Amino acid sequence: MADLMLFRQNADGRDVELRGATVALEVELQRRVEAGLESMLGIRFLASEYPTGPWHRGRIDTLGLDENNTPVAIEFKKGADAGVLSQSVSYLAWLDSAHHEFEALVKEKLGAEVAEAIDWRNPRMVCIAASFSHHDRVAVHRLHERIDLVRYRVFDGGLLSLLLVESAPGYSSTASGRQQRRKRAVPAKSGGEAKRPAVQASPAPDCLRDLYGELDEALSAWGEVEMRILRHYVAYRLMVNRASVVFRPANKVILVYLSIDPETVELQEGFTRDMRGIGHLGTGDLEVRITDATSLDRAGPLIRRAFEAA
Repeated sequence: MADLMLFRQNADGRDVELRGATVALEVELQRRVEAGLESMLGIRFLASEYPTGPWHRGRIDTLGLDENNTPVAIEFKKGADAGVLSQSVSYLAWLDSAHHEFEALVKEKLGAEVAEAIDWRNPRMVCIAASFSHHDRVAVHRLHERIDLVRYRVFDGGLLSLLLVESAPGYSSTASGRQQRRKRAVPAKSGGEAKRPAVQASPAPDCLRDLYGELDEALSAWGEVEMRILRHYVAYRLMVNRASVVFRPANKVILVYLSIDPETVELQEGFTRDMRGIGHLGTGDLEVRITDATSLDRAGPLIRRAFEAA
């Protein structure tokens, strides 16, 4: 299992490991993460303890909308819980049936423009717990849902760690929830195994495909990077988006928006640009302009910074 070890240097200059612990009450973890939801997970807060009605008979710990305008439900567990995956599927089923209710909540909290931009193709479930079993980590990839398993620890000095231990991409579709459920219910014709989703074709236009192939390798070289093809951009994320890619085929340019503070970068006209306060597709405050192999090489150190800071 992926593990995170923290060390503190003592007065003798020796590193001593900090021993992590769990919270005394589940609600302590929930309130703390909710208070820093956008900075920790890239999710905008919508509601706590949201009831799912008489059929689903649940109460979602936290509802939110992530930086890619995808609906997110979050479930917190103080320790480990064998029922966390079945609970996740139930909550995602509720989201599938409650588009109008969720959109009304987004409109109330974040405004009509955001509500109209909701991307319903692949809602997310984020499970935050002290630990997950090996069976949880295997099973999450068989559920055909988009589920992140995040392990937490608290440490002396007010430290909180969140570690993404497993992430299932789920099946993205523009079909309605009912149509999608019917498709999932069709058994495979051979071997009894569900059909795997086909490998996604390159999202780049033909004139930028080769250059994007090289860029994709550079953006995907930092561990378990998830690449998601969205309506207007391609997102590369670890726990949150670290880079967004936008194609400009008319000018044969690829724009990369990185999660880097522009004030820490020596901006170069025609190559890098401070996008704070300027509306643009995707997320990230630093724009990097990629036109050829040379500019891609120049962008390498900036890409490394964006992902190493995660």
